[in-house]
Amino acid sequence: MIEIHHLNESRSRRITWMLEELGEPYEVLSYRRDATTRLAPPELKQIHPLGKAPVLRDNGEVFIESGAIIEYLARQYGNGSFAPAMGTPDYNRYMQFLHYAEGSAMLPLMLKLYVGRLGEAGAPLHPRIESELQNHLGFLDRELEKRDYFVGDSLSGADVQISFIAQIAVKGVGRDAYPNLTRFVDLIEARPAYQRAIAKSGA
Repeated sequence: MIEIHHLNESRSRRITWMLEELGEPYEVLSYRRDATTRLAPPELKQIHPLGKAPVLRDNGEVFIESGAIIEYLARQYGNGSFAPAMGTPDYNRYMQFLHYAEGSAMLPLMLKLYVGRLGEAGAPLHPRIESELQNHLGFLDRELEKRDYFVGDSLSGADVQISFIAQIAVKGVGRDAYPNLTRFVDLIEARPAYQRAIAKSGA
């Protein structure tokens, strides 16, 4: 059975949701962050030396990086769903958004988190970080002006991967700042598979 090594308050929610969408059986092994350091427990390093989540184990192989895990699951279990056909314009768009979420859009969110802990010492960086956040979130919001999903007309792995960015944006800046992202978040969180993932391993 597929194993998901899941850390609370982390991006591993995307993987449990993806597996629910695919209808594949899986086991969740949950870990809790240290209340002081907010770091993952050392037990995660027994699964992979980086000690990060999510980690997926399937057929004796261990996978890290949520984008790579989603791509693997779509290819291995998707039966033609959750990823467009290779060689099509939609596939190229899918691959861009799949990697964009962590490769570009996540950076200003992480900078905001860590620089915010510096207090006044981090104040000079705030305008640049906010500018980058508006740049990326505005881009994502505009991409959804005439569509429900980022690729094609149905949910894909790219939507699952971007979901974390969209949810953090709506939570952080409110529902009115980026209305298309808000609509996207409402759409995905209402999906039965998403609700099942929440029920199994928490919000």
